[in-house]
Amino acid sequence: MWLLLAFLSAALLGFYDAFKKKSLRDNAVLPVLFLNTVFSSLIFLPFILISAFTPALNGTMFEVPVVGWEVHKFIIIKSFIVLSSWIFGYFGMKHLPLTIVGPINATRPVMVLVGAMLIFGERLNLYQWIGVMLAILSFFMLSRSGKKEGIDFKHNKWIYFIVLAAITGAISGLYDKYLMKQFNPMVVQSWYNVYQVFIMCPIILLLWYPKRKESTPFRWDWTIILISVFLSAADFAYFYALSYEDSMISIVSMVRRGSVVVSFLFGALFFREKNLKSKAVDLILVLIGMFFLYLGSK
Repeated sequence: MWLLLAFLSAALLGFYDAFKKKSLRDNAVLPVLFLNTVFSSLIFLPFILISAFTPALNGTMFEVPVVGWEVHKFIIIKSFIVLSSWIFGYFGMKHLPLTIVGPINATRPVMVLVGAMLIFGERLNLYQWIGVMLAILSFFMLSRSGKKEGIDFKHNKWIYFIVLAAITGAISGLYDKYLMKQFNPMVVQSWYNVYQVFIMCPIILLLWYPKRKESTPFRWDWTIILISVFLSAADFAYFYALSYEDSMISIVSMVRRGSVVVSFLFGALFFREKNLKSKAVDLILVLIGMFFLYLGSK
């Protein structure tokens, strides 16, 4: 069941990436991110209130148990990690083609595996090493594809932003497995969205609002709401996948990066991005690498 939930999460993430790209096109990044946190928290706020004041959700997967500071402090850390990844990712997504961002993000399972080795003492087998090598190879091939569009991987700061987003995202994935071993999935997902709104408020007021007239102006786009809807649904499936005792973060993380297929198709069909043939080869390498990671993790 947890593997099916991981595949569902991957499909939803692909749509999330596409709507995020659409929302960020010629738009101010920080307000879009702020509204994403607001709408995501509004999705879960009713579940928090209903669970706190009525027994209507008791015993269901939507119940948000009331917990104390000993739990909330871990969720606040989660909020900072995720928000860091999102800030890097949103800025990178705005300035780079979706067909480059997707495959770079698809290398995240490799980072999760390396993290599992360092933190949890896991060891890679032959298949996993093949998957890691293919993912690294695809990254260097992708840099060659990017040069055809004037994107120099070594000197383009937005590439570094996407890489940092992938690294912090991998850290978040490892932390998620730790959290799901101890806490209710709805508690984590509901409250980390709420805390992100409070974290984003000073960022908006201090970093964006005073200089809003000097940078890209903010414009409303209805896809901003769809970002929150699809992300919330993807994370809901993801957290419940990790809550299963026999679930493996290495496989779940790898499967979720399958979202690159959906985002790649959006980039090709709707955003009319370039050099698709060479990027498709890179994408296939990533997917083959993910398949070997799956074989090695069975």
